[in-house]
Amino acid sequence: MNHIQRTLVAIAVMLAAVISGCSSDAETGENQDPSSLTASQEESGTELALNESYDEVRNGARLVLTYDAQSNSFNGFAENTTDNTLKQVRVEVHLSNEVELGPTTPTDLNPGERIDVSLTATNKDFDGWTAHPEVGESGGGEHGHGEGDNEHGEEGESGHNEGDSD
Repeated sequence: MNHIQRTLVAIAVMLAAVISGCSSDAETGENQDPSSLTASQEESGTELALNESYDEVRNGARLVLTYDAQSNSFNGFAENTTDNTLKQVRVEVHLSNEVELGPTTPTDLNPGERIDVSLTATNKDFDGWTAHPEVGESGGGEHGHGEGDNEHGEEGESGHNEGDSD
């Protein structure tokens, strides 16, 4: 391999590393305004079993949730881990049966502030779940939820309603 070929290979490798790093930041939401994130960037992607807990920080909001079979609900808290006020923090839970719970009522959280979260599950069978906090404006698009609507604009379970009776 001559000097020019080695130089071209080195440049190609460096470009691939830069492009990979940029795409990784976009996927994880690092260095982004939380209000600019899409639903897929906010989803945790990890389905939990009913006996597992969710405890993650996303966009400065720490969400801790567990499923309580006796009350058929997901309970925990959302907390601001930043030095700034987080605007319109809300929580969603997605069940393995494709039912979405929430979002909870959007709430501004001051630094260090914590709010309790409780979302009642559906009576339809499910054996897994994912969760995520959302931060920022919810105006339109996938996050323009109405009461009882899921992110696809369809009627569904809401965290403010009791589940089905089937």
